[in-house]
Amino acid sequence: MALSFPFQRGQLVVVVVTAPRQKIWGRILGLETAGIAVRGIDLAPWEDVLNLVNRGHSDQVALDTRFFPMHRIEQMYLDEASSGVPSLGEVFQERTGLDPMEFLADLDVPRRKRR
Repeated sequence: MALSFPFQRGQLVVVVVTAPRQKIWGRILGLETAGIAVRGIDLAPWEDVLNLVNRGHSDQVALDTRFFPMHRIEQMYLDEASSGVPSLGEVFQERTGLDPMEFLADLDVPRRKRR
């Protein structure tokens, strides 16, 4: 029996990479044997990101599109709630009022202003 692969284009994930070690929260753009393409942000300044977006300064967030080769990927996990702890996407939406999928949309999709 074949297992279904849970990582699909468009899903929110956290990617942990090495050399240098970073945690990236973003949306999968593509995944193949060579690596993963993600539209997202580094989690190191997470609180700063939430505060900037909440104040309407999302244009100051270092949101970018990156490709990580497989040899740099230490682990990747779906951004999902676990043991009563909300997902990063849920936290983002609760704290900013913005849909994380819309915030992490491709460059050709304009972002709406915060409600």
